[in-house]
Amino acid sequence: MASQVSPSAGAGRCFEDFRLGQTLRHATPRTVTAGDVALWIALYGSRFAVQCSTEFAQASGYPASPLDDLLVFNLVFGRTVADVSQNAIANLGYAACRFLVPAFPGDTLSAVSDVIGLRETSGGEAGVVYVRTRGMNQHGAIVLDYVRWVMIGKREPRSPKATGYLPDLPQALSPNEIGGACPPIEVARYDTTLSGSPRRWGDYAVGEKIDHCQGMTVEEAEHQMATRLYQNSARVHFDQLGAEKGRFGRRLVYGGHVMSLARSLSFNGLENAFHVAGINAGHHVAPLFAGSTVFAWSEVLEKAVIPDRHDVGAMRLRTTAAKDRPCADHPGRVGEGYDPAVILDLDYWVLMPR
Repeated sequence: MASQVSPSAGAGRCFEDFRLGQTLRHATPRTVTAGDVALWIALYGSRFAVQCSTEFAQASGYPASPLDDLLVFNLVFGRTVADVSQNAIANLGYAACRFLVPAFPGDTLSAVSDVIGLRETSGGEAGVVYVRTRGMNQHGAIVLDYVRWVMIGKREPRSPKATGYLPDLPQALSPNEIGGACPPIEVARYDTTLSGSPRRWGDYAVGEKIDHCQGMTVEEAEHQMATRLYQNSARVHFDQLGAEKGRFGRRLVYGGHVMSLARSLSFNGLENAFHVAGINAGHHVAPLFAGSTVFAWSEVLEKAVIPDRHDVGAMRLRTTAAKDRPCADHPGRVGEGYDPAVILDLDYWVLMPR
């Protein structure tokens, strides 16, 4: 007797399949290894010393070299794709992202998401789904907690209009809410020669703009390899046959790949911003395709002291990434929109030694 395969196997959810308050427990926990870390560095060239050197991390106060925060973010994100954004038209943004517990090679990450908002697009053929995702380690501790929203097509464009609900999201995290994933830092043993710069938290000024200078060209194979590393199965990143029928006719580069490139590029000028403590807001302004070169610059939006901590200070940054355009003149917002080259606008908190 011939085996039967469900027609919905691997098809993913459409907008009609989500309901407010729904909890999605995602498949495939992931044990992260030193091999994943090596591949991460090969893909992005990250040079932050705490994440690159066990000896440096231990001298600074960590028990071992932690995983890069955006590697953790992308791995947790990847758990959610099959249930949330397999059929995404676009991943639109992020908010209230907190890194709560450090993760290390050998940890196993899993994820659960709650649907916290739904709204239809004006044309009625798609909708935006808001989810709050929690990434846990093998002990059940929440490593990462964040909100994202994604545009997803309807199965039936003429289906009845859904009741909409928009969640109330903070514009920015308070400094009181961040820092939990960073152990006490031995400031006297934090070697700024080995970290790449003598500049610490007190050496930056609010309003300062930093051109990260270098660019990275995105290769088709590399962005797909990176997306597979996270087990992100969204078809828009891989399926050229399907992409040819779509709006752009090409595979899209995963937004988390762009964020990771911008973070790695930011080492030039932010060498001691060793920890991303939280993401206040993120907006994928425009799509990116293989063959383009990504540049980035950052502005210091705010500086804050974390309560009861004298070892590190928090710095709120806005990092803007642009394609095929060096950022010496800091391209960004233009009126109600953006410079045509801008692809990412990321507002986040980093920690630096004081």
